Amino acid sequence: MTEQQAGTDNSKAWSGRFSEPVSDLVKRYTASIHFDQRLALQDIRGSLAHARMLARQNIIGSEDLAAIERGMAQIEAEIVKGRFAWNLDDEDVHLNIEKRLTALVGDAGKRLHTGRSRNDQVATDIRLWLRDEIDAIDDLLRRYLLALLDLAERHAATPMPGFTHLQVAQPVTFGHHLLAYVEMTKRDRERMADCRRRVNRLPLGGAALAGTTFSIDRAFVAQQLGFDAVCENSLDAVSDRDFAIEFSAAAALVMVHLSRLSEELILWMSPRVGFIDIADRFCTGSSIMPQKKNPDVPELARGKSGRVFGHLMGLLTLMKGQPLAYNKDNQEDKEPLFDTVDTLSDTLRIFADMAAGITVKPEAMNAALKQGFATATDLADYLVKRGVPFRDAHEAVARAVRAAETKGCDLADLALNELQAFSPLIGADVFEVLSIEGSLAARDHIGGTAPVQVRAAIARTRAALNE
Repeated sequence: MTEQQAGTDNSKAWSGRFSEPVSDLVKRYTASIHFDQRLALQDIRGSLAHARMLARQNIIGSEDLAAIERGMAQIEAEIVKGRFAWNLDDEDVHLNIEKRLTALVGDAGKRLHTGRSRNDQVATDIRLWLRDEIDAIDDLLRRYLLALLDLAERHAATPMPGFTHLQVAQPVTFGHHLLAYVEMTKRDRERMADCRRRVNRLPLGGAALAGTTFSIDRAFVAQQLGFDAVCENSLDAVSDRDFAIEFSAAAALVMVHLSRLSEELILWMSPRVGFIDIADRFCTGSSIMPQKKNPDVPELARGKSGRVFGHLMGLLTLMKGQPLAYNKDNQEDKEPLFDTVDTLSDTLRIFADMAAGITVKPEAMNAALKQGFATATDLADYLVKRGVPFRDAHEAVARAVRAAETKGCDLADLALNELQAFSPLIGADVFEVLSIEGSLAARDHIGGTAPVQVRAAIARTRAALNE
């Protein structure tokens, strides 16, 4: 993109300055039409708002506005129906549309670019497009969130091991485990909404970099396009890409969360663990091993997270050394931004569907709970409640664990007299404490894994979503 205005009969909007045509190699190297044509509908929306403002300010006539509106309606129909002829010689989406408009309505099309530059035009298009995509992504996040809630509700009381260091730590429920991802997703939605507020500011009116000599009404254009405010410095308006970087950072965090869940799904589906099964439609087989069922969707999502992280680094690197104001470098902002949106949207869409197709295997989860002395901390808490200092209780239970390990059984399988050898304060009621159900029920507070708290957390989240 450059700052010159369209409006001549030459092959380029800026060709009057030059003594020879651009080489075909440079034409291919600098053109952006093969990817920025996806901004076409936003470009038309922005141009119509600009034209209405020009007419309102008596900068162009009402006849010109009517012609522009008529021509743009035809162009939009051609684009939607796939009949618009995109031309590499016209460089980008803006000049392609403007050239077609001029062919349709004559001089009125040439007057459209009055008081603006492609610099503030493209900045407006990207913000309009990204605002639309953030809204669509929020819908996908909400759908994914509901899928997690449905699965969590079905398994609010299904015991499974909670892990630290991938070692069995304490009992939780599968529903409680899934609610951790619900919390991550709620934060993801908050970040997207916060980012949207900064995306939703109008750069149009910054022109090339210094504003314009025409008596434009930026507030009117902002209102027409649904922007919350205008960018208040013309230099910043045309050169700022913070909003794209901020969105990419928020998207990268969503992909971090999806990648973490992917890793767990892959582990849980392994026959060595066997906690879950993923529906066949989300898996593939092996070309040589007929028994294989591979969790390709979570594996690929785990891999695609790296591509989104790379786009964030690319945008940061793109902007870090640029002087004010607009530079051609900024043409490179679109492909990483577009791919980030596409990758995130596709991943969320498929994860919402995949969550509904997860089958849980409670027997395998129960078997795993018996392998790691998951209720050891409950025994230590039991002793503390009877007056034993925590460090002494910790030591006593550690010795009990060692004895059970030697015997090849769980703590709950030790006889009462065997447990009392480690502390005389242990009574017959200890076996309720050492049970998985007792351990879960005891954590009955907000954020705890007691099934009653898991269901309450699900209800709170559903209520918030309905608001």
